[in-house]
Amino acid sequence: MNPYELFKRTPKSNCGQCGYPACLAFAAAVTKGGEDPGKCPFLDPAALELLSPGGTNLEQLPRQRDLELVEHLKSKIAPLDFAAIAAPLGCKVVGGEEGEELLFSFLGREVRLGKKGVLLDGFEPEDPRDQILLYNYVHFQGGAEPTRRDWIGLESLPNTISKVKTLAVYCEQPLAEIFSLYPPVAVRAAGIALGGEELADTAADLALLVPVLPRVPLCLHFWAEAPEEGFSARTKVLFDRRVLDFLDLETLVFAGERLAERLALLLRAG
Repeated sequence: MNPYELFKRTPKSNCGQCGYPACLAFAAAVTKGGEDPGKCPFLDPAALELLSPGGTNLEQLPRQRDLELVEHLKSKIAPLDFAAIAAPLGCKVVGGEEGEELLFSFLGREVRLGKKGVLLDGFEPEDPRDQILLYNYVHFQGGAEPTRRDWIGLESLPNTISKVKTLAVYCEQPLAEIFSLYPPVAVRAAGIALGGEELADTAADLALLVPVLPRVPLCLHFWAEAPEEGFSARTKVLFDRRVLDFLDLETLVFAGERLAERLALLLRAG
């Protein structure tokens, strides 16, 4: 069962009792991430029987399910006027072989996204989850860039209980490991290579503002290990309070995962 088949069996009321902000987000978490379907008090037990027992993590998902979601998202952006949404997304409209495309940056890589496909540095993304993230970003249609950022932790956003640990495991802990392995000057240089900038006047040993997408910057705070005090290296990722205007929770957490991977890749490459 794919997310949209299960979504049809939910009340579609976005009541939030399951811990997710929308019924579609809950359906995706159940069918793609192993979430407990019983968290929805309104779901027909017959629908639950169609789900295989137990769950798998995102890395173990059948590729076909992700590709189905990509095709669904393509259908969602098909009617959008790229010229109208380009500025709110921080994109440019350019001509492509199959019509207009949106041109923007994803962690320092060039994205050309059209209504029939997307290219990342000139190639189709190997992992369909990258396509899901990019199409989701366009589907949200962007918004005005804040004149002032209000940085908060993921736990301060609504309905994030199930996502805080995921962010820690796939983003914050790998970033902390990076900071323990490489000198701050190298981590700073990698962040700047991704289009980021260093932030001053923070309590952290290093703070970077890195744009994952044009309207989705992440604020990274690094603290070095202090063995004499019993503290290991740690990292805290902060988001702008309005970030859910631009991405849903699942793709937002995946964006953090991709940021950690890109930083590690740049540092390993020297």
